[in-house]
Amino acid sequence: MESPISKSSVSDPSLENRINREHSTLKKLLLILGPGLITGASDDDPSGIATYAATGAAFGYGMLWMALFTFPMMAAVQYICAKIGLVSGRGVASLIRDTYSKPVLYSVVILLAVANAINAGVDIGAVAAGLNLLVGIPIWLLCIPVAVGLTVFQIFGSYDTIVRYFKWLTLALFAYIGSSFLARPEWHAVLFHTFVPHIQLDAEFLAMLVAILGTTISPYLFFWQANHEIEEEKARGRKKLWQRQGATDGELRYAAMDVNCGMFLSNLVMYFIILATAATLHKSGQTRVDSAADAAKALRPIAGAAAELLMAVGLVGSGLLAIPVLTASSAYAVSEAFGWKTGLDKKPKRAKHFYAVIAISTLIGLLINFFGLNPIQALVWTSILNGFLAPPLLIVIMLIANNKAIMKSRVNGRMLNFIGWLTTLILFVALVGMILTWKS
Repeated sequence: MESPISKSSVSDPSLENRINREHSTLKKLLLILGPGLITGASDDDPSGIATYAATGAAFGYGMLWMALFTFPMMAAVQYICAKIGLVSGRGVASLIRDTYSKPVLYSVVILLAVANAINAGVDIGAVAAGLNLLVGIPIWLLCIPVAVGLTVFQIFGSYDTIVRYFKWLTLALFAYIGSSFLARPEWHAVLFHTFVPHIQLDAEFLAMLVAILGTTISPYLFFWQANHEIEEEKARGRKKLWQRQGATDGELRYAAMDVNCGMFLSNLVMYFIILATAATLHKSGQTRVDSAADAAKALRPIAGAAAELLMAVGLVGSGLLAIPVLTASSAYAVSEAFGWKTGLDKKPKRAKHFYAVIAISTLIGLLINFFGLNPIQALVWTSILNGFLAPPLLIVIMLIANNKAIMKSRVNGRMLNFIGWLTTLILFVALVGMILTWKS
């Protein structure tokens, strides 16, 4: 049987006890918000911004319904991943290594590492594109200090420091909300397309559908969520595996609240980026977004001449949050697969392989930017790549979450299983539809 009291035996007070002792509602909320909120913020990375902007420009209000449609799916999936980390005290790749065959393990890890390196690369290019709006230096040249700076920061600094300084930059993306109202959209059409799904069975629409699903339900976040929960546990003094195993009802409840808040904010940003670009770019006849400057045009109703500044801040802030998540999730997966020491809390000497994977992933990502790719189009294609990778990974996640040997009494209930498997099926169907229409 699962022992929920093992965690409270640690000298440091548990999160649950700290929350219960706090009288201020605001302070309770701040204690609850953590990995889920950061995951939600990093989900609105440059590939997400580019994909949502391209969606609004190409299809107008026609895909607004996706924000409501994807919210329960991504909230359920990320909560399942958080629960895996909290209950088992281990990362996803570590569990795959000890539970399933080596071919399954290596296939998952290799696919994830490749996809993450590409995603990190195009995000580096997007941060450089944002800086380019400010300083005019060529994008490829700006990529080098961005990649080097982030690598040094992760190895010798801490991700917590990055979050502390740069998470506020992502608030610039909320300017899309103001722009959505000031652009005077057709509110009857907005409401209709928010609640009534519009689907086209053609290659362009289905490719964008897969891109939205891929950038919203991102594979790298599956691994990051579980490992970030573990990092939080370690920060509270639970360094040993036995100290982290098991989860109380309160801990799982607070994790669900954290994840739901993070996913809600993530989808709120998605909704208003699509709405703002539909009400500005699509309305004016611009149906393609080929550069950061194009995406910035949707901010002009609220920012005027400062639209490019806001866009630059949003791209830089979201990229600097997302790139470390991408490279760290690869490092966790690869290191756990081979039994190496992991953790952003460890010094470089104690986790050499872990930090080496981070450095190599960033280097590979940097090199991608020297192939003359269009940064914005590359971001959308990265979202499609994630759409290919997500379904098979979700199958593995769902099997782990229902494995009694791992989860004990905390296996998924009926509702989580229903949403989790339905999400997997929807991703597969969208992917197959895109492939079939592409061939025709």
